[in-house]
Amino acid sequence: MEPIVSIIMGSTSDLKVMEGAAKYLEEQGIPFEMNALSAHRTPKQVLSFAENARQRGIKVIIAGAGGAAHLPGVIAAMTPLPVIGVPIKASISMDGWDSMLSMIQMPPGIPVATVGMDNATNAAILASQIIGVGDEAIMQKVIAYKANLEKKIEKANKELAEVKNWKFKTN
Repeated sequence: MEPIVSIIMGSTSDLKVMEGAAKYLEEQGIPFEMNALSAHRTPKQVLSFAENARQRGIKVIIAGAGGAAHLPGVIAAMTPLPVIGVPIKASISMDGWDSMLSMIQMPPGIPVATVGMDNATNAAILASQIIGVGDEAIMQKVIAYKANLEKKIEKANKELAEVKNWKFKTN
């Protein structure tokens, strides 16, 4: 089995956030790889990764980083593949805004699709939607996942209807 999604993080301290992407991909049966690469500490390895990802069969790259989060943008500059950035509120971060702005303020021609702070799960869902455009089996998994979200809310509303703790609650 060869990976079609690559999960990259600036360091293993980002694993707690990035495992959200791995969990979703695992649940959906989408093959992925997971590595730590640093735009600042391992620039040659980042270059090699980005230049070779497509030839290795990778379809989408999810890159998470905190602080001066250049990793997604550097990768996006060196590959034709879609890159999804996950800004991480790291210990060295300026409340996460430095990470966010490093990703969303990319120059024209070098897009990084960016999800919410610490939301690697949404990055994996977006990756599966992108891949699903050309892969019906993965698209069906996305459709089933979203249908399940609807069922969860319907169940939650039934449970809320049973709550009778408030005098003025009308439903």
